[in-house]
Amino acid sequence: MLLLPPSITLLIPLFTTFISLNGVVSDPQTYLLNPGCFQYTRLDPADANSFNQSLNEAFQDLSNQNKHFATAQQATGALPVFALFQCRSYLSAADCANCFSAAVAQIRNCSAGTNAARVIYDGCFLRYESSNFFEQATGSFNSASCGNQTAEGSTALFNSIIQQVLMNLQTETTRITGFSAATKTQVPNNNNTTVYAYAQCTETISESGCEDCLKQSYNTIQTCLPNSDGRAFDAGCFMRYSTTSFFADNQTINVRPFSKQGSSNKKGGIIGGVVGAVALVLVLFSLFSWWRHVRRSKRSKRVPRGEIMGESNLRAPLNYNYKELKSATKNFSEKNKLGEGGFGTVYKGTLKNGKTVAVKKLAMRQSNRMDEEFESEVRLISNVHHRNLVRLLGCCSKGNKRILVYEYMKNTSLDRFLFGSNKGSLRWKQRYDIILGVARGLTYLHEEFHICIIHRDIKTNNILLDDDFQPKIADFGLARLLPGDQTHLSTRFAGTLGYTAPEYAIHGQLSEKADTYSYGVIVLEIISGQKSSELKVDAHADGEFLLQQAWKLYEKGMHLGLVDSTLDPNEYDSEEVKKIIEIGLLCTQASPAIRPTMSEVVVLLQSKEGLSKNMRLTRPLYIDTDSISSGFKGDTSTYSASNSNATISTSMISARS
Repeated sequence: MLLLPPSITLLIPLFTTFISLNGVVSDPQTYLLNPGCFQYTRLDPADANSFNQSLNEAFQDLSNQNKHFATAQQATGALPVFALFQCRSYLSAADCANCFSAAVAQIRNCSAGTNAARVIYDGCFLRYESSNFFEQATGSFNSASCGNQTAEGSTALFNSIIQQVLMNLQTETTRITGFSAATKTQVPNNNNTTVYAYAQCTETISESGCEDCLKQSYNTIQTCLPNSDGRAFDAGCFMRYSTTSFFADNQTINVRPFSKQGSSNKKGGIIGGVVGAVALVLVLFSLFSWWRHVRRSKRSKRVPRGEIMGESNLRAPLNYNYKELKSATKNFSEKNKLGEGGFGTVYKGTLKNGKTVAVKKLAMRQSNRMDEEFESEVRLISNVHHRNLVRLLGCCSKGNKRILVYEYMKNTSLDRFLFGSNKGSLRWKQRYDIILGVARGLTYLHEEFHICIIHRDIKTNNILLDDDFQPKIADFGLARLLPGDQTHLSTRFAGTLGYTAPEYAIHGQLSEKADTYSYGVIVLEIISGQKSSELKVDAHADGEFLLQQAWKLYEKGMHLGLVDSTLDPNEYDSEEVKKIIEIGLLCTQASPAIRPTMSEVVVLLQSKEGLSKNMRLTRPLYIDTDSISSGFKGDTSTYSASNSNATISTSMISARS
C-alpha cells in the first residue's frame, strides 16, 4: 500500500484559542465507533495500485481543502475514488486535524484491494468508495454505541428529558445552517444532572435526507436509555447525548426558536386574553414564519445539488488518439467486433499498455454544434460512476468520427446467457443479483446523480456482465449524446420495440418511468429465459408474447409457470420468485404514475415481505413490433388503458391480447 505523506494536515483554525472541556485543553475525540472495509469489485494488482494512488490523491485533496467538511474525487485508473471527511462542528481546527490523521491511519488498516471503507469516531467521519455516495443518507451501518453506566437519579425523568432533547434535535437540525446543533439541558431535581446533546448531518445530503437519517438515528439511540451516554450513526448523520460535557458551552444553540411550537409557548400569547397582545403575537408569528421561510429558501440554495459535482468540478475525459484505437482494434476488424446496434458498432481493443477496452464507433452527423454538445456530454457522462454502470474511460473525435472507449466486460452481454449459446447457464442467485444490480444502476441514473439521466434503451443487450456476473448497464450516455433525430428505428423515439413504454412509443412522452417499464420487461425475461418479442405457441393456445403470458399466469395464480425450466426449483424460494414476477408486472403498468420509482423497486426487491395489497396490478400494455412496422394494420378503435389518462390505439398492441 502507498503511504500518505506525514504532512497531511488541516490548518485553518476556527477558534483563536484552544477550547477547554472540563479542564482538558485539547481532545480530538478519536474514540472509535465503527470501522469497516469492503471489496465490492475484485481488482487486479495494476488496478489496485492505481486505485490506491487515486486514494492518496483524494486524501491529500481533503487535507488541502482545510475544512471541517470536505469531499474529493479522483480517477487515475480503472476505478474512481470518492472520499468524504467531516468533523463535528464544535471541534477546533487542531483537533479536527488530529482526528483526520487518526482516521487516515485507521482506514489504512484495510487490506490491499479494498475499494470501500469508513471510519467513524466521536469527533469525525472518514469514508471512501469507488462509487458516488455523497448523497446517501441512510445505509447498512445504522447502529448505536452505548455507555456502560446508568444515569443517576430518576430513570423515568432522565429518559423523558433525553427523548425530548433528542426529538428537538431531530426535528430542528435540518432547519439550522450547516445541519448541526449542540444543546445543553438541565435535568430538574435530578442531582444537578446536565444533558449534553448533539446532532449533525452530512452537508451533501438533502434536507429530506437529513430528516430521514436523524429520524432513524433517534429511533436507534433509544436502545441506550437509561445509560448516561449514547451515540447513533448512519451514512448521512450522527447523534449523541451524554451527561458529561463533550463540547464547549459556547458551541450550544437554542433550538427553541426553530421549533414549530415555539410561538405557542410564549407567555404573552395567553395573558389575560388582551386583544392587543394577541394581535402582537399574531404579527410576530407571521413575521417569524416569513423569516424562517426565507432562511430555509436560502439554505436550499446554499448547497444546490448541482454544485456537489458541478460543471466546474467535472473531471475531463481522457482523449484517445485515433491511430491508437485503430491499432488497438486491428483497424476495426470483423474479428474484433463484439456487437452492433442502432447507435454504432463495438470492437474489442487492446491498448499499448496491455489494457483491454471496448471501443464503440458512433454513427453521428457532424456540425459545430454537435462537436460542442458531444464534448460537453462526454465530459458529463465520464463522471458518472456506479458499480452497476459500465464506465466510460474516454473518447476520440476525428473528422466525422465519434468514438467512445469503455471498460471491457469479459462475459459480454446478458442476452447471450438468456437466449444465446450460454442459455441456461445462469443460476437463480446470479439472476437475482442481476435484477437487483440493474435496479440500483437505474436508481443512480434517475435519482442519485446530480442530474436525471433517462437511458431510453434498457434491454438485455445493454446489460453487460463482469467476471463475477455482476451487471453493468451500458450505453446509458447515448440517450444524451445522440441528436434528437438519431434513433434506432425510423420512428420518433430512440429505443427498441418490445422494451419501450407505450406512452413513449406512441405519444413521445418520455420520463424515467419509461426506463422502469423496460426494466420490468427484462425482469420477466431473466426469470423466464424467454425473449419478450418472441411468440410462445403451444397446442392449446394462440401465440402469446412474454408480457401477455406473464399476466395470464399471474391472474390464475400460477406465477411459477413462467420460470425458466433450466432452473433447479431447489435453488430458489417460490414466494420470492412470485414477488419478483409481480414487481416486473408492476413496472409495466399502463399508467406511468402507477409504476414505482427505481429506488422503490430496490426496496421491494430487498424486502422480505410481498407486495402490499394496496399495489393492485392491472393489465399491462405491450407494443407489438409487427403491428407497428406493418403500417398499423388491424382494428383502429381506441382502448383506454386502465388507470391511465392516455388513449392508446389497439393497433399498437398485440392483436393476440
